[in-house]
Amino acid sequence: MPTAPLSAPKVTAAAAPPQVIQGGMGVGVSGWRLARAVSRTGQLGVVSGTALDAVLARRLQLGDPGGDVRRALAAFPLPELAAAVLERYYVPGGLAEGERFRTEPMLRAERGEAGELLTVLGNFVEVWLAKEGHEGVVGVNYLAKVQLALAPGLFGAILAGVDYVLVGAGVPAHVPELATRLSRGEPVTVELTVEGDAEPYVHRFDPRSLSAGGAVAAEPGAGGRCDGGEGPCECGGAGSGAGRGDAGGARRVQNVEIGPRPERAGDPRGVDGPGTAGAEGPGVGGGVWAGLRRPDVVAIVSLPVLASYLARDETTRPDGFVIETHGAGGHSAPPRGALELDADGDPVYGPRDVPDLAKMAPLRDQGIPFWLAGGTAHPERLAAARAAGAAGVQIGSAFALCEDSGMAAELRDQVKSRASEGSLTVRNDAAASPTSFPFKVVALPGTLSEPSVRADRRRVCDLGYLRTPYRTPKGALGYRCAAEPAAAFARKGGDMAQAEGKVCLCNGLLATVGLGSRRPGGTVEPPVVTLGQDLGFLADLSPRGEPYSAVDVVDWLTGTAG
Repeated sequence: MPTAPLSAPKVTAAAAPPQVIQGGMGVGVSGWRLARAVSRTGQLGVVSGTALDAVLARRLQLGDPGGDVRRALAAFPLPELAAAVLERYYVPGGLAEGERFRTEPMLRAERGEAGELLTVLGNFVEVWLAKEGHEGVVGVNYLAKVQLALAPGLFGAILAGVDYVLVGAGVPAHVPELATRLSRGEPVTVELTVEGDAEPYVHRFDPRSLSAGGAVAAEPGAGGRCDGGEGPCECGGAGSGAGRGDAGGARRVQNVEIGPRPERAGDPRGVDGPGTAGAEGPGVGGGVWAGLRRPDVVAIVSLPVLASYLARDETTRPDGFVIETHGAGGHSAPPRGALELDADGDPVYGPRDVPDLAKMAPLRDQGIPFWLAGGTAHPERLAAARAAGAAGVQIGSAFALCEDSGMAAELRDQVKSRASEGSLTVRNDAAASPTSFPFKVVALPGTLSEPSVRADRRRVCDLGYLRTPYRTPKGALGYRCAAEPAAAFARKGGDMAQAEGKVCLCNGLLATVGLGSRRPGGTVEPPVVTLGQDLGFLADLSPRGEPYSAVDVVDWLTGTAG
């Protein structure tokens, strides 16, 4: 079996930052294959850190063709936990056609250990595979809006040796300190915004609790609840397939013994560095957590004013910034000021939403690099960004449509074909996302971009990444989502005006990479495709809809082709 170090050499301040950051898109679109291909070129490959617990469990249930997931699990430093996941989810040969996925445990602030452990393992697997077999740098991208996944996900990525963590869709002020403490194996606290509470709910994640094991085996039983403890489950049950492992009860993976972790040099911000406030308890100085390194933290913001705010305090100062405009794919910041919509229902942006890059100069002079994102996929725009003081650009859509992307091939082909015909449209839908952030939706037949597909889909909330914590009338902590069944949302006190036009992005994005939930009667969740609104790069990379690779994108951008 091929082996590889868990991590590449750490990028230091003396090393040149990458010119190209490959965006961490969707759920599994920026998968490990894409990130590894980009990293091998010397640029920064990034995996999406969203919903990697579900991605891990479903890949195993589909039989893990090629054995990649099992190979990564064999490197996890607590083999008994990896074996428990394998035993629960791995189906040799894969589920039969139409057989339903086993329901994954949902993340929650209370009694959420099973979901946290699966999140740790999912992030470890994705980053480990992205780093396997080369010396390049790899990043992971998180949404600050998915509050409960950030700490366990980041810890799993750190265990795999991740070099960069990029965080957007919120204000990531706590992430630099979080990265420092988790790289030392220390317990951390995350403040959750709870609707109806004046103060945030303080949630504790302790990496040392993983050593207790067993949490992953917790069964989210049929007839259990997926809404935080209030009333019957609305998701339609857990399904019947899976759980047929080949581990035979042995706490090993593929009968591979786990060897000692490689020694690593100390990082002044990591295991050897000073502590910062935020959680009680000493760090873990040895054992399986020894030698972990703190990744560089890159905050994704829309305007330099937020960058300046984060940089003014040592505890909130990241190691870099991505300045992302509203043209980028996925979620984008709403316009400043009162929300206005155009004739298509898209938000109207004005001069206040255009970043003044001159205000980034003081941060750059302090050694904090920045990159530009949103409509930057062209060699001339990369050159212009560098001339304006940026280290380079972050590119998403050009990589999302390449052959190394995790997006289903038929969806990529549809997008490129329609683009070449001039019939492709990408809306910045102000209502689609349960987060209330505008979200780019590509108009494609058979996807959630079509009102008829949305209407025919039975609303369920069985993944719950974008749920909002709230206080129940009895004072308990509950969860609701504007995209869940209307009756459930109303029962939980949700404002029905907020539910208008909402799309279940959790299920839709999993379907976009071929991991859609299978429903009773043989139906499969429809996908939702998101890209940036500037697809002009296709005129150079794929003028007639032909395939191209991640390496082709990098070579075209940096002028190294041929």
